[in-house]
Amino acid sequence: MVYVSARQMFLHDRVAAISNIVTEVTNGQPLEVVEHGRRFLKVKTQKNEIGWIEDHAVIDGKVYDGFTQLAQQHKDSPVAATATLRNDLYMHIEPGKETEHFYLIPGNTRVQLLERASIKKPESAGFAPLARLAEPEKPASGAAASEPPPPPPMEDWWLARDPQGRTGWLYGNQLDVDVPDEIGEYAEGMRYIGAYVLTKVDDPDANTPDHQVPEYVTVLAPDKSGLPFDFDQVRVFTWSKNHHRYETAFRLHPIQGYLPVKLFTAQTPRGPVPAFSFELSSGPDVVTDPATGVTRPASPRTIDYEMIDTAVKRIGPDMAPIPIVHDKNLEEKKDKAQAKHGKSGHR
Repeated sequence: MVYVSARQMFLHDRVAAISNIVTEVTNGQPLEVVEHGRRFLKVKTQKNEIGWIEDHAVIDGKVYDGFTQLAQQHKDSPVAATATLRNDLYMHIEPGKETEHFYLIPGNTRVQLLERASIKKPESAGFAPLARLAEPEKPASGAAASEPPPPPPMEDWWLARDPQGRTGWLYGNQLDVDVPDEIGEYAEGMRYIGAYVLTKVDDPDANTPDHQVPEYVTVLAPDKSGLPFDFDQVRVFTWSKNHHRYETAFRLHPIQGYLPVKLFTAQTPRGPVPAFSFELSSGPDVVTDPATGVTRPASPRTIDYEMIDTAVKRIGPDMAPIPIVHDKNLEEKKDKAQAKHGKSGHR
């Protein structure tokens, strides 16, 4: 069996400059292989229509099984955020534009984001890379020799799950994280990584269903790919009943934060109250998965907060100080780890 990976293709009655169209097949459709040609396959549809198709327009059973296993492995994975596709986008078996792809997800589809990976951006097609390979590099001298090379340009990918449960890697540059318009304007040059409803408050004058207004915990990061952390700011927005607008009740930055953000209920003398948690790095060491480019802290810490009215308070077993700085060596450590494993966009 093979499966159509192209958006749509025609089956032809023969491999020739002039041929007749047998039928049209579409993305995801299974086909039975009847005969192997040089660059074409003779296939049969479920309606017993037989024709020839180019082999680059399909994936084989091994790749199909890989997507099936990916969906099975992550069927219960927590959702880090939700996002909407800007355009039609292929799901890949691994991060990288050159990796095997299969499902074509339509633009405007809302997907669940599970985890983020960063890989080296592939070099643009052209003659420059070949020219550099052909000429041996000359040894540097003086002060230039001691300067480290600049880090390679990176791109972000997200492991995502669509409404049908299909799971694969999507190019992060074509995803818009779902953020309510009411708080989206407060990004202040950062990008939202996630926005989560912490609780709802009643405001009789609010123009919302049942006059219930959501309050949010959000996480943000610089608008840059390849960061060795998922976010560097936590911000809680509460609703002012006097001014009928959102206000910042809590802000923590800059930190080295990691998804997912978890919501739960904390028990207090006043009763249950909304709470949330996230992970921090307890040191500069990070672990980068050589197969995907997913970066996690080597020694994670779980930080918990509760919110009573509009006051956000630290709780939980870990009450040690939170480093309110970026570790400048953290990105260098990740770059070295990726270079050691040779992780790139080409596979």
